[in-house]
Amino acid sequence: MFTGIVEKSVAVLAIADGPGFRRLTLACDWPDVRLGESIAVNGCCLTIAEISPDHIGFDIIAETLAKTNLGLLQSGDRVHVERSLCIGQRLDGHFVQGHIDGTARLVERKIDAKECRLALEPPDELLNYIIPKGSVALDGVSLTVAAINGGRFEVALIPTTTKLTELANHEIGWPYNLETDILSKTVVSWLERQRG
Repeated sequence: MFTGIVEKSVAVLAIADGPGFRRLTLACDWPDVRLGESIAVNGCCLTIAEISPDHIGFDIIAETLAKTNLGLLQSGDRVHVERSLCIGQRLDGHFVQGHIDGTARLVERKIDAKECRLALEPPDELLNYIIPKGSVALDGVSLTVAAINGGRFEVALIPTTTKLTELANHEIGWPYNLETDILSKTVVSWLERQRG
């Protein structure tokens, strides 16, 4: 379980294909991480498979590569990382599982002196889980839905978010990893099953 409050952006050092997986190696200097620990990478919960003093590695299976933007990463790209939530810590953001629902494609970006606003197109099957003023996580960042227009939704990034994350740095067409709010998914899924 995570909060969507990204701890830092780190560089992708290497990507290598293995038997049935892809090894993603990130620059990271957390001295207290351990093998098997869960880390959210661009919002996707991954397990640490390799540790050295200056990097950590993750093995990503084909299903994860197909459903997220992790398969598009190249050496030199930057990704968001967040360690899992500890019981008893302050909860900023919202509950984020690290289970990506799909990707939402960036279709428009507007920047002015007050904010950066992103317009995104999610898959049709995820629209019911996205509600006005509800929560979403994009590439692991907890955000509030600012508007919904047809098959699109918008988020507004404050200057702090644009400074601390990579969200405003992607080109039009970038598929952000999207995790819709767990509460919305639970309620909508339950109601749909009751109707069925």
